[in-house]
Amino acid sequence: MDVDMEGAKAHLREHGWVKIPSILTKDEAAHALGRLWEAKKTSEASGEETFQPILDPNPSNVRVFYLPELDEYFRDMLTHPTAIELTKSLLGEKFLVSNFSANIARPGSESMALHSDQSIVLPEPWLDVWAVNVIWCLTKVTKENGATLYIPGSNKWTRWQDIPENAPELLVPFEADAGDIIVLDGRLWHTSGSNTTKNEDRAILFAYYSAPYMRPLVNWTAKLPSKLQQTLSPELKELFGLGHIGYVVKGDLTYMAAKYPGKFNGGPAST
Repeated sequence: MDVDMEGAKAHLREHGWVKIPSILTKDEAAHALGRLWEAKKTSEASGEETFQPILDPNPSNVRVFYLPELDEYFRDMLTHPTAIELTKSLLGEKFLVSNFSANIARPGSESMALHSDQSIVLPEPWLDVWAVNVIWCLTKVTKENGATLYIPGSNKWTRWQDIPENAPELLVPFEADAGDIIVLDGRLWHTSGSNTTKNEDRAILFAYYSAPYMRPLVNWTAKLPSKLQQTLSPELKELFGLGHIGYVVKGDLTYMAAKYPGKFNGGPAST
């Protein structure tokens, strides 16, 4: 479907989130869900835990990490044009894939702790956007089946002291259909909801992008097998920071060479 991208970017910048419907068709979302369950089996077979007590109160919340290693389908999702364009609107042209994981809230799952993505990796003050989370909804997402809960306006909070005492009372759900994406500013405070249904799973993916000078949550150079790295597109290699210098700078190393032609284009290194 047609998307008003400029309107979406403005909403994301002002409110710290935006929902874009029908990025995947229902069939595509169902296919991705099937691939996710297969990825869960592969992950468990390799010894990875899918229950993380540090994150979730009980095993009904299923976590699948390192999705790019497990299936090409998920690697392709990372470069979806709509997700990339919205991420660029906040982070600029250069950024990294910090993490890409899944959360399946099964009946009986409960909420994790309230947090913002930036607050757990960066000290205050959070004066700008340095991380973006793209949530891919593979099933219908409702308050009852564990929709992500967020606090409207919390993307404006810059310090811990800004968090009000009644913060849990301010939470509202992100409800969406299978195939929708929800893009979050890294400063937006949120948590997972509880799945109070009897037989309904809620499956979502988190494509977490960060500024190029932030340390990614995953060391992709170590995690992705070398043979797999060799098959990646130039765009994915860049997003995973797999170049010789990774992404240690935000600027352009060739800027001064262009500014002073002939002065910095060769010769012995002095540093």
